[in-house]
Amino acid sequence: MRITRRDFTKGTAAAAGAAAFGLASPAVAQSGPIRIGWLAALTGPSSAPAIGFDRGVKFATETINAAGGVKGRKIEIITRDTQGDPTKAVNATQEMISQLKVDAVWGPTNSGESLAITPIMSRAKMPNIHPCVIDSLIDEKKFPNAFRLSPSNTQWDDAVRRYTLQILKAKKVAVIGDTTGYGVAALNASVAGLKKDGADVVYQANIDATQPDMTPDLLRAKNAGAEAIVVWSTSTGMDARLFNTRANMGWDVAFVGHPSMSSGEIKALIEKPANWEKVYAVGYRSCSYDAAGKLPPRSEEFVAKLKSKVDLKDTLLWWVAGGYDAINLVAKAFQEGAASHEDIIKYWNSVKKYPGYFGEYTFTPTEHNGYPGQDVVMSDASSAKDGTFRLAPGYA
Repeated sequence: MRITRRDFTKGTAAAAGAAAFGLASPAVAQSGPIRIGWLAALTGPSSAPAIGFDRGVKFATETINAAGGVKGRKIEIITRDTQGDPTKAVNATQEMISQLKVDAVWGPTNSGESLAITPIMSRAKMPNIHPCVIDSLIDEKKFPNAFRLSPSNTQWDDAVRRYTLQILKAKKVAVIGDTTGYGVAALNASVAGLKKDGADVVYQANIDATQPDMTPDLLRAKNAGAEAIVVWSTSTGMDARLFNTRANMGWDVAFVGHPSMSSGEIKALIEKPANWEKVYAVGYRSCSYDAAGKLPPRSEEFVAKLKSKVDLKDTLLWWVAGGYDAINLVAKAFQEGAASHEDIIKYWNSVKKYPGYFGEYTFTPTEHNGYPGQDVVMSDASSAKDGTFRLAPGYA
């Protein structure tokens, strides 16, 4: 079966009383299907990642079940479309804990929802793995049940800073963020990190993502002598206006920053293809091809498995691989004998160099950020090919 953009499971969330989820038992069923809750923003303005993750979820489930399941037990995915709404995510979480009695939860796929549901999951001792980047979502003492499959925002920032200072050799840097809570926090952290590493931050600004003219801010950055511009925004419209303005100014400064700068939406927003050059967005070694067009061997293996079954033309490989890995991390816990929520958490705490297709994950009781920071790299933002990107110049 070929999984397309329209091929995803829709669900409805039912609210449960606050007291109910506080009474949830950590025990899990010993027979019947392994039930995995999937909090997915499959519709709404932030649906693109969840649709990609969902393809990986479906592919993993089909693959495991076709091979006989886990010790004879099939995987059952319980999907709820949160539409990117934290309230809907809370309702769906309560339903999964108190009514559906799922064994573990994968998701949500954006940080706003995860901020709302993480304390609820913690009180219920529900094993939860997610791909959200805000650093505070992982706290082994406050949330001993929560694990991150993707990099944290700090790991993104580290990769951006390394590339800017060590590969581009920029000494004078401008940092621009949008005016969202994320944009403000990311800019402040980025500026602090750059200064700590000896860079001269010559200009910094938080810009409303709807601001039509980026010329005043880029002129200030140029006049201050910026040799690179670091951007922290999820707005592709803002990104495109920055790229167009740079070109109209005749300035060839490099942009380095948030993964949104490599979004396919930008192609329709830039005035000409050349405006997207010298733009380097956060990416991953597992999903980056070299000058010869080759992915790492393990990624090539995964893409071969996906061939004719999962569409990659309108999504990102890391989303599909992340969804696949998440389901397998739950399945592996049961393969290793998990009989309770506590057992699943205990197994995840013991994972060392788990060979996922998105990354090689390691978790410990004191470290629930499992993605290897050295595998966060910069991509040539305009080089998308079936959900993968060419490594930015300068990497071995």
